[in-house]
This record gives sequence, structure tokens and C-alpha cells, in this order.
Amino acid sequence: METAQPPGQWDVPPPPSTPPRAMTDIELRVSKRLLWVGAAAYPLRNIARVYTFTLRPKRKEAVFRFLARTGIILAVAIGLSIIGGLISLANEAGDSGMSPYEGSQSSGGGLIIFVWICSGAALIYFFVDMLSVVTAPSHYVLAIETAGPSTAMVTSRTPQHLDQLVGYVAGALENPDTEFQVTVEQLTINSPTNYHFGDNVNMYGGSGNVGIAA
Repeated sequence: METAQPPGQWDVPPPPSTPPRAMTDIELRVSKRLLWVGAAAYPLRNIARVYTFTLRPKRKEAVFRFLARTGIILAVAIGLSIIGGLISLANEAGDSGMSPYEGSQSSGGGLIIFVWICSGAALIYFFVDMLSVVTAPSHYVLAIETAGPSTAMVTSRTPQHLDQLVGYVAGALENPDTEFQVTVEQLTINSPTNYHFGDNVNMYGGSGNVGIAA
């Protein structure tokens, strides 16, 4: 006897649970003529510009850097291989009691093997480093520039939210007694030097992200 099923698509599995948040919330608020971004305070009178833009990785530079490193590594490896070959020829001519193959393997051949193993390891390392930049995501951010060299940046999963915040902060600049508080996300970037920042930037989240100069 079959068990009665509830109406609807009973055989369709339930939707997956909400994935964990990849970003951490941070408060952006204006209070008593100060703009607070997390624990950092900026006097409203020192804010020079507020705008949004897309923060993009230096993908082209990463590819060119990898190609340049590849050229250098191959040039050094070929040069050392030539030296190793010359050493092998010298062994063949000088070691009369040793076969040419043994003389080559004892010195020059070992140098060539060592050079190409190190070169292959370096190429793999630099290739992975390039991929980390090429595949890095872009971030739509809100930037708050001050009259000094620093800029604060935050992001959000909703770009329209950041665009609205530009108006809120601009309104606070025109009316310093204005107060508001919103929630945005920390901008977490593992390698800040791989992004186009422009001026000096104070980043929030990640490691080593304070005072990065492009």
C-alpha cells in the first residue's frame, strides 16, 4: 500500500540552506560631526570626496609580470645549462680514467638537473601567483577621501545601497548636524598590492591592508 503524499512537488528536495556570509558587517555612521567607519573616525570637515567605483585587480600587470619572470628564469636556466654542458665537456676531456657519461653525470649533468628542477618550481610558483590575481574578483566599493592622503573603503552585496550612501554622506557634509547609521561590509582583500587603488588607502578587513600605496 502506497503512502499518501502531500499535494505539490513532494519529490523535489528542499532548497539549500543560506550559505555563510563571506563578508563581515561594519557600521558606517555620522554622529557629532564625525564619520565613523567601524572604529575609525573622520571629521566631516576633512572629507574631500565621496564616490563609488569598481575596484579591479591588476590582471594585465599580473600576466606581464609572469611573462617577464618566465623570460628571466628561462634565460638563467639556459645560461646555467650551457655552463653545465661546458663542464661536462671538460670532464670528458680531462678524466681519461672515467667514461664520458660518468664524467658528465658527476658534475655538469648534476648542475643541469638541479637548475631545471629549481626553474620548474619557480615557474609553478609564479604561475599560481598570476592565477590568484587573474581570478580575483572585482569589488564595488564606497570610497571616502579625506583632505589628507588616506581613503576609507567599504563594500556591500547591494551596489544600490552604496550609491544611496553617497547621498547620505554628501547630505551630512552640507548639514554637519545630520546623524545616521547604516550597516555595510568590510572590504577583505588578501593581496592589496594586486588591486588598482589610486591614492593611499586605509583598508578594513584582511591582512596588511592599512596604508597601501598603489
